[in-house]
Order: sequence, then C-alpha cells, then structure tokens
Amino acid sequence: MIDLLRDNPLLLLFVVVAIGYPVGRLRIAGSTIGVAAVLFAGLAVGALDPDLKLPDIIYQLGLVLFVYTIGLSSGPSFVAALRREGPRYSLLVLAMLLVAGGLASLAWLAFDLSATHAGGLFAGSLTNTPALAGVLDYVEQHGATDALETMLAEPTVAYSVTYPMGVVGMILAIVLLRRLWRIDYAQEAQSAKQLMTGVRQLGSRTVRVTNREATRLTVRELVQSHGLRVVFGRVQQGDTPSLVTEATRFSPGDLVTIVGLDDDLEQATALLGEPSDERLELDRSEIDFRRVFVSSSLVAGQRLRDLHLPQRFGALVTRVRRGDVEFVPDGDTVLELGDRVRIVTPRENMDAVSRFFGDSYRALSEIDILTFSLGVAAGLMLGLIPIPLPGGVEIELGLAGGPLIVALILGTINRTGPFIWGLPYSANLTIRQMGLILFLAGVGTRSGRAFVETLVSREGVILMLSGAAITITVAAMLLWIGYRLLRIPFGLLIGILAGFQTQPAVLGFALEETKDELPNIGYATVYPVATIGKIILAQVLLAIWL
Repeated sequence: MIDLLRDNPLLLLFVVVAIGYPVGRLRIAGSTIGVAAVLFAGLAVGALDPDLKLPDIIYQLGLVLFVYTIGLSSGPSFVAALRREGPRYSLLVLAMLLVAGGLASLAWLAFDLSATHAGGLFAGSLTNTPALAGVLDYVEQHGATDALETMLAEPTVAYSVTYPMGVVGMILAIVLLRRLWRIDYAQEAQSAKQLMTGVRQLGSRTVRVTNREATRLTVRELVQSHGLRVVFGRVQQGDTPSLVTEATRFSPGDLVTIVGLDDDLEQATALLGEPSDERLELDRSEIDFRRVFVSSSLVAGQRLRDLHLPQRFGALVTRVRRGDVEFVPDGDTVLELGDRVRIVTPRENMDAVSRFFGDSYRALSEIDILTFSLGVAAGLMLGLIPIPLPGGVEIELGLAGGPLIVALILGTINRTGPFIWGLPYSANLTIRQMGLILFLAGVGTRSGRAFVETLVSREGVILMLSGAAITITVAAMLLWIGYRLLRIPFGLLIGILAGFQTQPAVLGFALEETKDELPNIGYATVYPVATIGKIILAQVLLAIWL
C-alpha cells in the first residue's frame, strides 16, 4: 500500500483528504477543528514513510487559491470596517500581534529554538495557516540549499504541535473570563443593538401618511434630511398603486410600504404618520415581486443607481441577499455575482427585469477564467517584489501575501471596465476550501516523519508549552484590554478574538455562547487585518531570526 501511494501522488492526495475531512467534522467538547484535520491526516500518513509526500506544486497552488479567494471576499467588508469602529479594533489586533511576536522571540532566545521552529511556533499558537505559508515561502526563497528540506519541515512541525492548544487556549480564556466578570450576553446584546444592524433580519410594513410635514418634501429629500435607512416600495394614492421613486411626493392618507430593520422602520413610521393594518405588499394584482439571481456580467459590479431601474423598467430593488446575510440596499450598493435581489415592478415588466439581472443559477457556477488568472498573476508578481525594512532587512510578500493584497484591492474595486474581478459567492467558497485542502495535505505529508520525531522529543514539549503560553497570554490580554479599557461588549469582543486568531472553531464557540450575531461582526471586522498582519510579521520575524 505504501508503495502504491508513493508512486501515485494524486491517489495519496485524495486518501489524505478522505481521512482528514470527516475527522475534522467530529465534535469534541462542542467544537470541531474543521478542515485543519487534513493537516493532521497528512502528518499521520507522511509519518509512515519519508517518501510519502506530495509535490511542492500541490501546496503552492492550494495556498495561492486559498489566500486569493479570501482577499476577494474580504475586500469590501475590510474597507467598510475601516469607516466605522474598524480602526480601533484593528489597532487592538495589531498590538496583540506584536505581543505574540515578542513572546515567540523570547521563546526563540530562551530555549535556543531554530528560526524555522520559532516561525512555526508563532503561526501555530495563532492558528493561522497563511502565516505558516508565509514562513514556508520565505524559507524556500532564503533558506540554505543544503538544509532546505529540513528547514521546510520544521515550521510545519512546530505549527502542528502548537495548533491544538491555539484553539483550546482561546476557548479556555473566554470561559474563565466570562465567569470571572459574570457576563450577561443577553443584556449586552440588548444594549448593543446598534452594532447588529448589519446582520438582523429585515422587516416590512405599510404606513399611512398622516404627518403633513412629510408631504412637503420628495422621497429623496426625506431620506437625505432625516438620514432614513429604509427602502420605499409601493405607494397607494386613492385606489391606484404605483412604485415610489426619488421624485415621489406623498399626500395625506397615502399608504406606503417600507423595508428595513426594526429601529429604522420605527424612525420612518414616526416621520410619515402611523402604522396601518393593511398589507399593501401582499397585493400582487398589478405590482408583483420576485427574487432573482444577479448572474449578468453587465449588472455585476455596478451601483444600483447606475442601472436606472425605475426609468428603464419601472422597477425597484428592495432587498439584497448576499451569502447568508440580507440587507437594505441604497443607490450606492454595488451588486455582486451571486446576489439574490428582490425586485418590485408591474407584472408585465417582471420577465424583462429578470432577464436583465440574468437570473441564471447555472451561470453562477462558472467563473471568468481571464480575470481570475489576471488577478492571481498580478498577486504572484507583487509577491516577488523585495520590500526593504529598517536594518537592511528585505522581505517579500510571497505566495501568501502578494495574492492576498491584490485580491483585497480587486475585491473592493469589483469591476474595471468590462472586467469583473469578483467571484460568485458559492464559487468563491468552493475554490477557497479546495485551495486550503491542497495546502494542508501538501505540507502535512511533507512533515509527517519530522512531526513524530519532534513530538516525542524535549524540543516538542518546549514547543507545545511555549505555544500554549503565547496563546493564553495574548487571549487574556486582548480580552482584558478590550473589555476593561476600551469597553467593547464581551459578545463582540470574543468575535474579535476569534478574528484575531482567524479561527472558525473559536467563532463557532463564541456563537454558541452568545446565541446572537455580535461575534460575527467582530470576526468580520478584524479578520483581514489579522491575516495580513500575521503573514507580514511572520516573515519579518524570520528575517530577523535567520
């Protein structure tokens, strides 16, 4: 069997994946390690024979696909976060990264660790695969040729030894400090409603216009002067229903439908008049609604206002669902491939509007190979550019950092002329997971024998204890500073901790703890900063240590 696997790398790859993936779905103490189990399966298989290892191109391809798709999906949320509380949270994360780097440096000095073991220790204690990839990429470019194979194995070994405590340590810190500070998640969520506006369920209602002040302005003027965050759908003036436009001016007695979050609906209702028991949106005799997929390349990457839907079709978009999140759009909302939009339009126009958006599920399973390849190529070229640092040190963003930064930029831009840089949501997730699996299987099989030898050695114990110390110290400091000094709600803060750790298992535990969506907000806000920061810092530390 070993000879068969050794002579057939593709068979070896899928055997490792088939073993690791189901193991990662097993729940232990309420949590799973997910796809990271493929790494441990690779280590176990690689330990059987030193020749049971996948070619370098496997993990290199996987790494590029993984970080590039993360960047494409994270770009818009990263920029949006910077406009809100993002800078404050990001500074906290960056400060904790420096603390983790300092602690890893202390371990390197105190225990006379090799630079490559220390690099893996840093990445493993923070459970960050892209950081490990950055270390491996730096070693491959700058390591001694005669010892390159050993130097490439050591970071993965250290990462594997410290990774489990990187998950468990964060969860222990959350549990202990929650009990110490007697956190009431439900009360926190109630007092932090404004932080949840991006992920709460949308609602709709019909309002009767009774406030004469609301009849003196057009809809556009009402929205601008009062900062309304709702979408106006239909208006019934007398017995005639029609769609609301920016130029619509309401009259007393009109019935108006509005869509938004609860607090925003209350604000708009108070401005217009009073709630009505009539359900105007349920009348589909003249004006209908439908959910359609955005699959047309002519629509994706465009702002809603630039589509001129009211003028062309007499249509409105009242809701957008992206992935698992539904939100209220405005004129500046940029549509992406794979979005599901709710359109409201006269019945006779519905088919034409659907065709305009594309509404093809099949088209969403296809990706634009040209733009995908151009983006990846640009990222690879950026990764090759040397970046000088103080002290005569030079680093390269490499296979991990270059594609990630280019993807963040392209994901934010979304469209350049006829080129659409983004990927459909489902396609992005599929490619991302496949890339991560290829990377973990590749590095795991290459390091299996070294992992076993290290695990039973004195150095293995040192790495394990050092990784646990780094994880628990950094987690406790982040939670204490965030909760006690910055007054961040604990439910949001443990999401920031999960994002700092870039660890879905910690996020899953946080969601189970809080029973609300606050952790998701914290996780999404700092995840891109944490990922990029770890990749760059890991290479800087390695340049100093080598």
